[in-house]
Amino acid sequence: MKKNFILALLVILVAVASCSFTNKSFDNDDKDKFLLELISYVLERGHYEPKEVNDSFSSNVFDDFIDIVDPTKRYFLESDIREFEKYRFMIDDEIRNTDIEFFNTVYQRLMVRMEEAKDIYKEVLSKPFDYTVDETIEIDYDKQEFASSKKELKERWRKQLKYNTLNVFNNKVDNTISDSNEEASLDSKPVFSFNDLPSSVDKVATEEEAREVTKNTLDEFFDFVDDLERKDWFVQYINTIVEEFDPHTFYFAPEEKEKFDIGMSGKFEGIGARLQKKPEGAKIVEIISGGPVWRDQTLEVGDEILKVGQEGEEPINIVGMRLEDAIKLIKGPEGTVVDLTVRKVDGTIATVSITRDVVELEESYAKSATIDAGDQKYGLIDLPKFYVDFEDYTERNAATDVAKELERLKEAGAEGIILDLRDNGGGSLKTVVEMAGLFIKDGPIVQVRSSGQRKEVHEDKDERVQWDGPLVILVNELSASASEILAAAMQDYKRAVIIGSKQTFGKGTVQNVIPLDNIVRGNEHGDLGAIKLTTQKFYRINGGSTQLEGVKSDIVVPDRYSYIDLGERDQQNPLGWDKITPADYKVWDGYIDLDDAVENSKERMAKNEQIKLIEENAKWLKEQQDENLISLKYDDYVSKQQEAKKRSEKFKSLKDYDSRLSFGSLQYETELFTQDSVLREKRDRWHKNLARDIYVEEAVNVLKDLHKNNIKNEENKLASVKG
Repeated sequence: MKKNFILALLVILVAVASCSFTNKSFDNDDKDKFLLELISYVLERGHYEPKEVNDSFSSNVFDDFIDIVDPTKRYFLESDIREFEKYRFMIDDEIRNTDIEFFNTVYQRLMVRMEEAKDIYKEVLSKPFDYTVDETIEIDYDKQEFASSKKELKERWRKQLKYNTLNVFNNKVDNTISDSNEEASLDSKPVFSFNDLPSSVDKVATEEEAREVTKNTLDEFFDFVDDLERKDWFVQYINTIVEEFDPHTFYFAPEEKEKFDIGMSGKFEGIGARLQKKPEGAKIVEIISGGPVWRDQTLEVGDEILKVGQEGEEPINIVGMRLEDAIKLIKGPEGTVVDLTVRKVDGTIATVSITRDVVELEESYAKSATIDAGDQKYGLIDLPKFYVDFEDYTERNAATDVAKELERLKEAGAEGIILDLRDNGGGSLKTVVEMAGLFIKDGPIVQVRSSGQRKEVHEDKDERVQWDGPLVILVNELSASASEILAAAMQDYKRAVIIGSKQTFGKGTVQNVIPLDNIVRGNEHGDLGAIKLTTQKFYRINGGSTQLEGVKSDIVVPDRYSYIDLGERDQQNPLGWDKITPADYKVWDGYIDLDDAVENSKERMAKNEQIKLIEENAKWLKEQQDENLISLKYDDYVSKQQEAKKRSEKFKSLKDYDSRLSFGSLQYETELFTQDSVLREKRDRWHKNLARDIYVEEAVNVLKDLHKNNIKNEENKLASVKG
């Protein structure tokens, strides 16, 4: 279906574009204007919900582009912005007339201001910082105005550089104390005031070393920026325009398109994490199963990367750096080490070393475990993503793998199944429909609508039911797209109980990648790259969209992300929620008192002390993230860091929870263990984590209730037949 849709869209675009773009009399070196016109054309005719390019659109592009090139407000002056203001309501006209005067003006001024910034930071870092002065820095840059003068701008740089250096200084002090064995443990060391630091710490020399580290970091950052070409900045401008339509529509320059072409069944080289641009760095929004970060278990979603260093080298500060450039620093050859300075979700600063590697594909495939709960046995299937080989669907795909695991768990005596879709970012629509069909007789699974077209209903037409027993689905805020389709369908059919976060991610849109070269006949501008375009929208079988609202859990269980901004709602310019007519479907009739099972669970959760501690942790993490006023006085800074560590220690006990459930591998895996000790180690680690997982424990409790209901149902049916 997806391939057919792309072909149909290309036919529509090419039919007009071949005439529109063949005879344009652009200069050969004016590729930028040509690209702007071409992308505007594709957005207008191909996007699911094209926006009107008017003064309001122009104003948004104006603000967003300034924010992208100067997110920390340390380059442009207030006078620059006033000068740029004449373009605020002209960008829409420029787009229509393929003019790029606004971009050229901002770009040229940015180059000047960046050169001036080099002189500023070198001058500031040539003098010692006084860490006894009581002063603060606001790191929520949205609250700041642009500097009104060069003097004010220099002061802004001074505070920022002092803040960066203070962290380096504190780390060096800690290392010196540790090396001198003056304290047994850094975690338990007393909070020294600046004037009472141990004699082993040479404050003057340490402060000078810290400034030198910061200077080297800035030197490398600006060396990196100097290597960027004008076309790199123009791509950023193009994407500012493109992303006004929605957060998932994106232009890929030719070299970036090549990286994107890694298929859903391909390999991901690097650290195995997806990042989102933030003013203070790059925020981790997804951890790829089987990747280095996933294996290391130190980083987590919500952590912000502030600096990136190659092994043994001083780190480069990525604050203010374009996301794709930061990613280039993070990625590297397999086996090399990257040192990441991160602000953890709990507010603490840490340096984490990750060995780059290729994601182990086996860890992104479905895997299952048996659960022994007293005299009852259940099964759990973990599905990290809805994978498929588009070149050969008969090869491995998520639906057939889950079907196999269901059969194996049935043979092992499982009386209920937990399908774990937590952190599952989605994947193939075809596999979702097939997988949903494993749990119902037949019927619609999801509705898809293209712009201006009638809805299309995707159905399971196979009347076989692979698993007709109790089913619980686990989700969280990072369950997205295909995960939401499956969870929504099972919820609408009343086939499964959904346990997890208040709502899932909320991505209810479909994207297709359109190579721009395919649209233009007689292209003389070279490789034009591609555009990832939002072309369709998902709807539940009850008619509601999964966009923005996601899937609301039947049983809401707090986790550490409960109060942190995650998901589609945290993206810029998301499409809205809406509703269409429902599909024709009948709810599952295999349960009795399903609502009672849900109510029983809610009562258990309300009394559970572990859940209360998780809730407290979630609220504290939110407080930490909202703390944007940072002290630049050493004593206060260290005291705050120690307070955060102490508070963080309290919540470490969450990992010590014991559900007293026993997890094991299926027979086919245990037979593999004799030849694969690494696989045994991975499964042992997974089973230990499951035993500490209160969400899995509660899923088992719900399965027990549903199982009792199933027995009642069977007894009622039998009694009815006898009657």
